[in-house]
Amino acid sequence: MAKWDNMLSILWMLKSRKKLTAAQIADQLEISVRTVYRYIDALSASGVPIVADSGHDGGFYILETFRETPLFFRSVELKAIVDASKFAKGVGYPYTDELEQALEKIEHSLNEEQMLDLQRLTSGFSVISSASHPGIVPMLRQLEQAILDGQTLLIAYRKENSDSAKERSIDPYGLTLRRNEWYLIAFCHQSSEIRTFRVDRVESVFRTEAFFTMPENFSTEDYFREQSHKEREAEGPMVLIRIEGDTRSLDAICSHWHMHHYLTERTDAEARFLIDTPTIDKYLPRYLLTFGTSIRVLEPIALKNQIKAMASQIAELYADDEN
Repeated sequence: MAKWDNMLSILWMLKSRKKLTAAQIADQLEISVRTVYRYIDALSASGVPIVADSGHDGGFYILETFRETPLFFRSVELKAIVDASKFAKGVGYPYTDELEQALEKIEHSLNEEQMLDLQRLTSGFSVISSASHPGIVPMLRQLEQAILDGQTLLIAYRKENSDSAKERSIDPYGLTLRRNEWYLIAFCHQSSEIRTFRVDRVESVFRTEAFFTMPENFSTEDYFREQSHKEREAEGPMVLIRIEGDTRSLDAICSHWHMHHYLTERTDAEARFLIDTPTIDKYLPRYLLTFGTSIRVLEPIALKNQIKAMASQIAELYADDEN
């Protein structure tokens, strides 16, 4: 049993009984008496009021005024917490300040040796943050509070490729991070259905006097799963897509949040998908074009021609440039 597990076991044993000798503790945990004394000292140093009585009826016991159990973290657990905070900060988690404060409280409880060990374990791991709008954090906080309060909001929302925002009355249900973007799932009163809004396109939020009741057992994860299922069953004939390319590019395509639903076969050099025609026409040419020459569409011919046309338009755009 690990050191921290043994220390917690000793703590629980002393809290559940009036008095125990070092020999009794050692016998139950199958460790040496000397080790028991070392763990008792460590617990005392952590603030646990352990009293040692000598003599015939001697032993260890904890003062009745003690109520809280201190937290003991293994080095790898502390590393996981610090690394997780780096991920949170990297994706624009709205409570990074509070997370930093919590980490400081944990670090204050560590001795110098533990701090040096933690710094060594976490120094080789970093998360490069993507640039985000400076107003995204207060916006996320405001939206989450409205979700918790069940309060209807009036937002100004700007659609993609739109120059102006339009007002919408919404009941916010949940926030989620997908593809490095924050999304709000909400019931839109204008369309009378649940819609998805990109948070960085929400230009303003106003709390109304109206309140709503969250649908029972609503889950953002279930909502997105259902949406993907609907998109996979879009009307139109299913077409076989064959793509060859390097392993890394094929890995990215096959693991894409939407594309992986259509994957039917994968080898080291080729991936095959069965996709409905509307999805191909709407998403696929533009998406595959981002991989440049690292992939090549083998079939169908129609998709190859769409990508050729897009590439030609891009080439023509720069054809007259002198530099």
